[in-house]
Amino acid sequence: MVIEDGVEIGANTTIDRATIGSTLIKSGAKLDNLLQIAHNVEVGNNSVIAAQSGISGSTKIGNNVMIGGQVGIVGHIKIADGARINAQSGVSKSIKNPNSAVTGSPAFDYTAALRSQAASRNLPGLEKRVLELEKQLKALMEKSTRKGSA
Repeated sequence: MVIEDGVEIGANTTIDRATIGSTLIKSGAKLDNLLQIAHNVEVGNNSVIAAQSGISGSTKIGNNVMIGGQVGIVGHIKIADGARINAQSGVSKSIKNPNSAVTGSPAFDYTAALRSQAASRNLPGLEKRVLELEKQLKALMEKSTRKGSA
């Protein structure tokens, strides 16, 4: 295990020894309390990880990454430089685009998540509108059928 200069590690954080190579915490990284950093993980320069997060084996976290609390990250993936992962997200695949933000479980684009949340708040009103349009359509079809049979 290699811990470079200026690293802060909180209480009850577990950093596993590598099975092959090194588990590496690069300079300036800040690790909060109650973290699990598995074998062969690399945490980039100046990255921060909030409490109760877990990083599975052989994951490579880039520089200046911000990881919220209670995040779970699967093993053998890469997190791009500057990525931001919201609290309680589940990251199941690599984040390839630098400076991108993700949220949710499974984690997906933050902006798309906001759009989905806004749309879901409108669902009750949309349902009401669809039911009303169906009623109007049924009435028009019945009227048309009556005209055709007359």
